Amino acid sequence: MFGRSKRAKIVTPTSNPGAYRFGNQRLIELRTVTKAYETAAGPFVALKHIDLEVDRGEFVAVVGKSGSGKSTLINMITGIDRPSSGEVLIGDTAVHTLSEGQMAVWRGRHVGVIFQFFQLLPTLTVLENVMLPMDFCNTYPARERPERAMALLEEVDMVDHADKLPSATSGGQQQRVAIARALANDPAMIVADEPTGNLDSRTAEAVFSLFGRLVDEGKTVLMVTHDDDLAHRVSRTVTIADGLIVSDTGHGSATMPQPVAEQMAV
Repeated sequence: MFGRSKRAKIVTPTSNPGAYRFGNQRLIELRTVTKAYETAAGPFVALKHIDLEVDRGEFVAVVGKSGSGKSTLINMITGIDRPSSGEVLIGDTAVHTLSEGQMAVWRGRHVGVIFQFFQLLPTLTVLENVMLPMDFCNTYPARERPERAMALLEEVDMVDHADKLPSATSGGQQQRVAIARALANDPAMIVADEPTGNLDSRTAEAVFSLFGRLVDEGKTVLMVTHDDDLAHRVSRTVTIADGLIVSDTGHGSATMPQPVAEQMAV
């Protein structure tokens, strides 16, 4: 498990679930969402009339074959892409109605996005990468940002690498930095697209452990994964095929691995 310290702390959201501004009862609601693309071969419908509700504090795995629509679904939720029709409601925000500028600010403040290939800026140090969302959204006083970034790096056992460039760290270490960066603005929702796909099994287990702890602290985690084992250890699995949700299965409480102190020696 990632190390914890007495100093490191991630603030838990305090707002209670309930009726949001647009009548949605859940933190995430997709209403009849369709996404179509124009291709050389003609229109391609990636999502077909998707309805989905996710409550605060759920740990949801999104699974499906390549091309099934799972990444498109995630892109709808994060505002990276827009639906051709339907509504995307996240808390008090109708995401599908935002302008590009509004979308960038909203995403930076309310969504932590974690990519398979990390997407750290290579010319910034590890510490600067974690501070970047705070700088972009101006969410914390400037003098507090380095301390908060260091606390988050301590949370993921990367504080000793704060002054290094990403290229001087391993793949597993870069993913830990990416997680710390995703938490920088204390978002209620973490969305991870194949976050363990490029990691060895021990590091993947540690990343999964951290996601479980974030859920325990009140975060909502959506994780796209091809790992069937991980998908069956979360509280809920949504399966997509041919742009449709074909299964939505709850598994009860997420199964977290036992703490292993040596797990992060990568």
